[in-house]
Amino acid sequence: MTATTDGTPGAGIPGKPSASKTDTGARPSTKEAAEHAAQRAAAHLLSRQDPDGWWKGDLETNVTMDAEDLLLRQFLGIQDERITMATARWIRAQQREDGAWATFHGGPGDVSATVEAYVALRLAGDDPAGPRMAAAAAWVREAGGVARARVFTRIWLALFGWWRWEDLPEMPPEIIYFPKWMPLNIYSFGCWARQTIVPLTVVAAHRPVRPASFALDELHTDPANPNPPRPPARLTSWDGVFQRLDKALHVYRKSAIRPLRRAAMKACARWIIERQEDDGCWGGIQPPAVYSIIALHLLGYDLDHPVLRAGLESLDRFAVWPDKDTRMIEACQSPVWDTCLATIALADAGVPADHPALVKAAGWMLDEQITESGDWSVQRPGVPPGGWAFEFHNDNYPDIDDTAEVVLALARVDHPDTGRLKSAIERGVRWNIGMQSKNGAWGAFDADNTSPFPNRLPFCDFGEVIDPPSADVTAHVVEMLAALGLEHDPHTRRGIEWLLAEQEENGAWFGRWGVNYIYGTGSVVPALITAGLPASHPAIRRAVAWLKSVQNEDGGWGEDLRSYSSAQWVGRGASTASQTAWALLALLSAGERDSAVVERGVHWLARTQTEEGTWEEPYFTGTGFPRDFSINYHLYRLVFPLTALGRYVRGEPFADAAKGV
Repeated sequence: MTATTDGTPGAGIPGKPSASKTDTGARPSTKEAAEHAAQRAAAHLLSRQDPDGWWKGDLETNVTMDAEDLLLRQFLGIQDERITMATARWIRAQQREDGAWATFHGGPGDVSATVEAYVALRLAGDDPAGPRMAAAAAWVREAGGVARARVFTRIWLALFGWWRWEDLPEMPPEIIYFPKWMPLNIYSFGCWARQTIVPLTVVAAHRPVRPASFALDELHTDPANPNPPRPPARLTSWDGVFQRLDKALHVYRKSAIRPLRRAAMKACARWIIERQEDDGCWGGIQPPAVYSIIALHLLGYDLDHPVLRAGLESLDRFAVWPDKDTRMIEACQSPVWDTCLATIALADAGVPADHPALVKAAGWMLDEQITESGDWSVQRPGVPPGGWAFEFHNDNYPDIDDTAEVVLALARVDHPDTGRLKSAIERGVRWNIGMQSKNGAWGAFDADNTSPFPNRLPFCDFGEVIDPPSADVTAHVVEMLAALGLEHDPHTRRGIEWLLAEQEENGAWFGRWGVNYIYGTGSVVPALITAGLPASHPAIRRAVAWLKSVQNEDGGWGEDLRSYSSAQWVGRGASTASQTAWALLALLSAGERDSAVVERGVHWLARTQTEEGTWEEPYFTGTGFPRDFSINYHLYRLVFPLTALGRYVRGEPFADAAKGV
């Protein structure tokens, strides 16, 4: 790709792609098609940059976020008619034809999401006898009723008297006192889980009820017996052990020492308040914020208290208004992640390293580096801080994945303050190295967060609650280290050894934070090649063979989220721009640039690009919790295709000049 004198991609009008055979109707060559598509994508991405230097796409999840926002407002007595109607409009629009709600586009109905959406619409005034509501209730009953919903859903129902607190798993606030060597201490949970569990222990200890004005009998298979008993698991099984532990905790609740419990709840309140971010949120994600507000309010904090006022204001910033009458709630916001990926994409597509947009993005990322210790230091007390978080504000929980990608982005930019840039990169690298787990790999937020016990608690059925190392995060760290000339460092070599041992029999790698094996493989192969493995290495060849075998007939790649649960979906699904790009990134790094498979993939991207330079992608390709929580990152469909097209046109990014930055 060429650049104009002011650094704008394209050889013609600034901000627009140059003319090519694509405009005349003749079929362009693969390179011409890639160049043209990359120019349009780069121009569009540049146009979306915030004046402060960052990028952020919408982060879409499922309607439980929207439903819980309405339930929170109902519980606190702060309903707003316009917000209620706008949220209900969004929830209705996501309902499936069979009456249920799914947790990802095109997915099957989910009982928890359907129950929460249904209740939110009842609060908004929808008639339960209406055809859509009646279909939803019938679907829930057929799925087993409210009793089959997750614990979180039933907690929300208990807040309004629609479920008995006694029929929920117990989690005492005294857990706050468990030392870190003790099983089931709060630091044995992943950061997102501990931020949610600590306030929920306070809520569960209070067992509040704000009686609703209507019943939900239509959501039970038998309203007279909404929670029919189920036979316990065998005592010799882990499930059986933890079911009995839960029964013991219910007994403990009745005999808990009152002064100890009050002190534990106060300790939980201190823990929560100490972790509130400058923007008022907790952890930069919606669930901990919602439950922290409820917990503190139950402990006597008025809604006008600065802590709660800031918390409620932060939740309003999670709202996206597709139009003036529709409101969607983001579970989280991803500006750091989006900005580093956008910077990488533009640089790899040929935007000059000193382009004002890249310099401004780098400056913003430099300002976002976290230089204070957070909860990660409980396991790594001697490691100096220096990471980056995912969100605008989340100093307590920088993450390893973002830090690796930010460093890779900064290494591509000619920032005028070279000393500051170099120091930031060095701090980021040092922090990531310090967060390596004992097995040589990296998790997302914590080191060695691998206890087998938290996931077995009956209370913790809401998704993954630990943060073990994953192939995709480990690959990004290995790629970062190798790109900076540290491919022979012992930390890098241990990461490589772990990755090679984690390869699946079919040649792919599991994708923890993206869907799924295509994401894992698209992350690992470029990292291994950057770290010095030859394209002829058996692991690389197996990965290439697998990617070729799962290419769709249309030339693209896709993988359904059900691949996390069902082998028949592995590598299978409707073609998407982001997943096609991930496959191409792996194949290009493995030396397959001139293969027919790559050419078909590139042509698919060029052919499906929209007029404005991006791609349509309703499918969810991001992962929060495998099998339980899925994400549609709305910027993925732009940044990853641009990266792949740029590398197809210009080659791999890690030239000698990038080494040793």
